[in-house]
Amino acid sequence: MRWGTQPRWARWVAAIYVIGFVEGTGSHAYDVIRGGLHAYRYWPLPSQLLFHALLVLDLLVAVWVVLAHPTGPPLGATTMAADLAANWWANWDGIVNDPLYYVKLVGLAPITLFGIFVLATALPLHRTFRQGLSRQGLSPNAPYR
Repeated sequence: MRWGTQPRWARWVAAIYVIGFVEGTGSHAYDVIRGGLHAYRYWPLPSQLLFHALLVLDLLVAVWVVLAHPTGPPLGATTMAADLAANWWANWDGIVNDPLYYVKLVGLAPITLFGIFVLATALPLHRTFRQGLSRQGLSPNAPYR
């Protein structure tokens, strides 16, 4: 996929996706390096499994978006929806008791803002990536090369 054929807004949105998902990969890698398999032991079991899976999923989303693969944005939206659900679920009591504690430059607030951004832009970016394949004479339904 040639990025020059993509609209300017799509290039900016894709850049934000890549930065956010690579940061997520780095964050989860750091947690696993520091804490091993038990890095998320204080979280509910489904969240533990998800956070370990995000080490791969976040990187996969970033790579597919760099390649302008139409699957990247929907996978990013699904990944962020699960990530947001797990983070809000585990932090809910703290949010109710001390909501201002969660208004920081790290943690739940930026994850939530990035998640909303991804959920709001996934469909338009997906459509643009599919149109880019069509402009190259490739079928959007064909396997990606």
